[in-house]
Amino acid sequence: MADNTSTPTDPSRDQDRVRARVQGPTTGSASPRPRRRPPGLGGLGTILALAWTVLIVVGALIVDFLPLSEARDPSLALMTPSMLPPDLASAHPLGTDSQGLDVLGGLLYGARVSLVVGIGGVVVGAIIGGVLGLVAGYRGGWTDRVVSIFTDTLLAFPSLILLIAIVTVLDPTLPNVTLALGIMVVPSFARLVRANAMTYSGREFVTAARSLGAGELRIMFREVAPNILPAVFSYSFMLVAVLIVAEASLSYLGLSIPRPEPTWGNMISAGQADFERYPYLVGVPATVLFLTVLSFNHLGESAGRKWSPGAAKI
Repeated sequence: MADNTSTPTDPSRDQDRVRARVQGPTTGSASPRPRRRPPGLGGLGTILALAWTVLIVVGALIVDFLPLSEARDPSLALMTPSMLPPDLASAHPLGTDSQGLDVLGGLLYGARVSLVVGIGGVVVGAIIGGVLGLVAGYRGGWTDRVVSIFTDTLLAFPSLILLIAIVTVLDPTLPNVTLALGIMVVPSFARLVRANAMTYSGREFVTAARSLGAGELRIMFREVAPNILPAVFSYSFMLVAVLIVAEASLSYLGLSIPRPEPTWGNMISAGQADFERYPYLVGVPATVLFLTVLSFNHLGESAGRKWSPGAAKI
């Protein structure tokens, strides 16, 4: 007579089999592979971008003290040959333009204009848009609706058309161009700060400050605003790049700082007539513009990865 009694099984073996089915085959060490930290401010690309940005900023600051040839006044360059090709061993390392003005000096003076307009416009937009977004995100209600209508109205206009309208009404001076570009980025800052303010306004530290009797202004500017600053700071790098391109576009169209004051945009515009014979007149300022915008964009992305709440920290 057959024995139908089942053989008892080892519970530990059953657990091992279930675990093997879930985890699958293992090779080598069973420890999980560590995640790679995304490239941050220490990456080679960021170092190169930072080096280029520092070079441009320092050059724009000290251009008046450098031994460069005349780059802004054609009456002082009457004796200088025009259309000299680039020669690093000469007094004009990057050549001269059709008026005999030095291209290298024009690039550095143009860098000053681009940086003043880009950084100044971002500061104007961050102050106006930041305050509007902070108040709207913290208070909500009708205040939020009014600010949203205002930002949506500005966003409804095409950016280039809005800029052309502003600089046409105002004189194309450096402060006016900076103000016009600052107004253009107000909605972007307002939306960014508003979204972050709505997130932080319900946190425990805000509730604790309110329960201790802190006023709304103190809570907004002492509790909520410091937590938003990293996002605003990293976003500002990218908007500086956007405003530099916008100013160059206006200069190219003849709506920004006029000649003979050099800007990267009007240098490209002045050199396009002779582009086939003297391509460096367009290629040099276009390359500098490209590298500067690329550097600011890369620095903004790197800063966003470093200060993002979800950044991996290993």
